[in-house]
Amino acid sequence: MKSLDVITIGRSSVDLYGSQIGGRLEDMGSFNKYIGGSPTNIACGAARLGLKSGLITRVGDERMGRFIREQLIREGVDVGGVVTDPERLTALVLLGIRDEDTFPLIFYRENCADMALSEADIQQDYVASARAVVVTGTHLSNPRTEAAVLKALGFARDSGARTALDIDYRPNLWGVAGHGDGESRFVASRAVTEKLQSTLHFFDLIVGTEEEFHIAGGTTDTVAALRAVRSVSSATLVLKRGAKGAVAFEGAVPDNLDDGISGEGFPIEVFNVLGAGDGFFSGLLKGWLDGEGWETSLRYANACGAFAVSRHGCTPAYPSLKELEFFLERGIKRADLRNDAALEQIHWSTNRHRNHGEDRRDYRIFAFDHRVQLEEMPGYTSKRGGIFKELCLQAALQVQAGQPGYGILCDNRIGRRALHAASGSGLWIGRPCEWPGSRPLTLEPELGSDYGGLSEWARDNVVKVLCFCHPDDDAQTRAAQEATVKRLFEASRRNDLEFLLEIIPSKVGPVNDETAAVLIQQFYDIGVYPDWWKLEPMTTSAAWSNTTAAIGRNDRYTRGIVVLGLDAPEAELAESFEVAAGFDLVRGFAVGRTIFGDVARAWMKDEIEDADAVAEMAKRYRRLSAIWDEARAAAREKAA
Repeated sequence: MKSLDVITIGRSSVDLYGSQIGGRLEDMGSFNKYIGGSPTNIACGAARLGLKSGLITRVGDERMGRFIREQLIREGVDVGGVVTDPERLTALVLLGIRDEDTFPLIFYRENCADMALSEADIQQDYVASARAVVVTGTHLSNPRTEAAVLKALGFARDSGARTALDIDYRPNLWGVAGHGDGESRFVASRAVTEKLQSTLHFFDLIVGTEEEFHIAGGTTDTVAALRAVRSVSSATLVLKRGAKGAVAFEGAVPDNLDDGISGEGFPIEVFNVLGAGDGFFSGLLKGWLDGEGWETSLRYANACGAFAVSRHGCTPAYPSLKELEFFLERGIKRADLRNDAALEQIHWSTNRHRNHGEDRRDYRIFAFDHRVQLEEMPGYTSKRGGIFKELCLQAALQVQAGQPGYGILCDNRIGRRALHAASGSGLWIGRPCEWPGSRPLTLEPELGSDYGGLSEWARDNVVKVLCFCHPDDDAQTRAAQEATVKRLFEASRRNDLEFLLEIIPSKVGPVNDETAAVLIQQFYDIGVYPDWWKLEPMTTSAAWSNTTAAIGRNDRYTRGIVVLGLDAPEAELAESFEVAAGFDLVRGFAVGRTIFGDVARAWMKDEIEDADAVAEMAKRYRRLSAIWDEARAAAREKAA
């Protein structure tokens, strides 16, 4: 049994995608950063579809190289073949979307890391661990990278792996077009044709557009080009035809392209063709390696290509398997897929592995995002408040000790230094944006009236908002609060940030076993789909059953619920944990003052030293974590 389904070989880069649509690349004012490079995109797209993929490439020993490596891991791609080059920089690409036919791009690839891939980087055991090896054309353009590719193909053959080529012709990467012609898709070159034809016999599958088969076949007559390729290779040939879909040829190439094995395209709006071929190849691999027929494989491929051309970016546009299955079963509701709310919700929620993966682990969150509660303490100043929150972070990191499943809630107003220091620590990080105690809900001024302040947030920050609401709220209050939450939710998605909604009805009116469930349904009804819910402790199984049922019937992909503390004594929290832990949708706790309250009051009055404050908070946090873990273990034992 091989550990990987597919390994791709070749380019890896950082793509800087212009955010402004319809303008010149010269005029772009901001860019979104993604991983890129055809084999990198294919590996990520395949992983999203459930294949175990790996990548062989080189990245620089700098922040962009580390970004690629870390993002590959988040995408579920094996990085055993990713080599860090200490001498060269990671490749960079600038891209823009001008209109449906114009996509300017500039490759910054002079002596870049991935083009230094060498035979020494190709490990036989690693190649042999895969069922298939995919090569992309650029790495046949240079003697050093070609030698690496040919060595990998030899190992693949020796291990019985299938081999595939994405022709992926970029004229300027072959040196037959200038730096300013990055978007050029075809320049005739006898030298390129001869080089490609000298390798085509190594492959079981060859994929390309008409222009790419033209360069591989040495003629702009598509049928003749395909036949020229067939004369030197027995591979299955898959021709991508844009809106017409794709066609596969297992044997002789017929006079009429439509006589091949056809896969129809999907009638969707073309927004961005960059990376569409890589999405197509990912879908094709899913069918090919799962043993599907070419009709089904081409359907997968065309659907994945449709997602790519309808969204911004390359890898971020590709679907998860759940999303692909939903799309193929339900069909097209609107041609601009990126504006299909139901589809986008599934896309977001099944691909949001940036922060935490799709794991179902529990989370133990130390919440020290409190502001008013600290400001009212004797001895408080804004400077001392900030220092205390840094002590809270030290306690959290001490308990975390590099383990997964720990987190913090920290504000930016008092706790800015702690908040920023936490980034990259492995902690889950939630950041509040409500004005403390406001009802109707008002947000912190830093967000701005248009919520544009979210664009400045670190991507690992989860947007957290607390709403004091109740099913008995009058219509005006309810409408005002829901409008604020909905707008904030949409702004969070727009900025690629996860969203946590905290509701506390007990501070507004009496509660029963239905209260939380009713409120949750009201928010789903207006189109708010929190990644996380933060709920006050409920003491009955009926209340938790109603609550989890309300979430489950609306959003099967939610991250889950964390239980807040409300400054309850530890013993009281333990009782609530015992009930909550019996429900899988409850993922843990987010507790603050029970951990830091007494310590903060003593520290503000200089009654304890910094080290003692950290030690005491760490002790309480560790003990509360143990109480939760014991409650969860007991619940699972009881269920078993």
